[in-house]
Amino acid sequence: MTQLHPWSRYVAIGDSFTEGIGDPEPQSPGGHRGWADRVAEVLADQTDDFAYANLAIRGRLLGQITDEQIEPALELRPDLISISGGGNDIIRPGTDPDEVASRFDDAVARLRRDDATVVMFNGPDIGMTPVMRRIRGKVAIYNENLRAVAARHDAIVVDMWALRQLRDPQMWDRDRLHFSPLGHHTIAIAMLEALGIDHGLEPRHPEPLPRQSWRKARTDDIGWAREYLVPWVLRRIRHQSSGDLIQAKRSTLAHPRGTRD
Repeated sequence: MTQLHPWSRYVAIGDSFTEGIGDPEPQSPGGHRGWADRVAEVLADQTDDFAYANLAIRGRLLGQITDEQIEPALELRPDLISISGGGNDIIRPGTDPDEVASRFDDAVARLRRDDATVVMFNGPDIGMTPVMRRIRGKVAIYNENLRAVAARHDAIVVDMWALRQLRDPQMWDRDRLHFSPLGHHTIAIAMLEALGIDHGLEPRHPEPLPRQSWRKARTDDIGWAREYLVPWVLRRIRHQSSGDLIQAKRSTLAHPRGTRD
């Protein structure tokens, strides 16, 4: 096989975004596929002896990611690492995006220790979401900090804020916190293009949704708050996490065999 890229060992770390929540696939490890699995499948098709691990676990704060995932990731001796973290910190009241970004800077410095290529993700523009738009400014500040972190450490940024397609509600799961299969597919394309990889993934454009009345939209918002927002708040009060009993879905390096598009 002609080698089309320089990487042979890819490790993904992070939270639910990287684990693939919102993109259910019973045949995939852990029952979720996600953008990272999709990227790994494309990379594996373009080189011999490619291996992939995904240590991400839903609900993890940045401190947990750095404490629990960085050293196990480095022990796998990857030449390509992706990290996404801090989002669960930023959405919590009272957090300082500058302070979170400073800790992210330390994390990227550790990941660059052995000169692996590091790929980072900034936050998407959540201005179209009635509840989440309140923290839009915090996300924007965090994103600018992440650009500076990437420049300092020669890391690659997948610019989620610039992906205007993600403003379409069909890119998001019903919980409005995680991406749908369509969203994960779109993000996989963005990462491959950030890496400069030719690929066969075709952009998908959802059909326009019918216009909703104001009353129907508010009814949906109330239903969403009852089903998703209230349980999330209760977990915060109880110091619980959706990932408390979850293990990494791909804790060791292996060929990323999975469901293909």
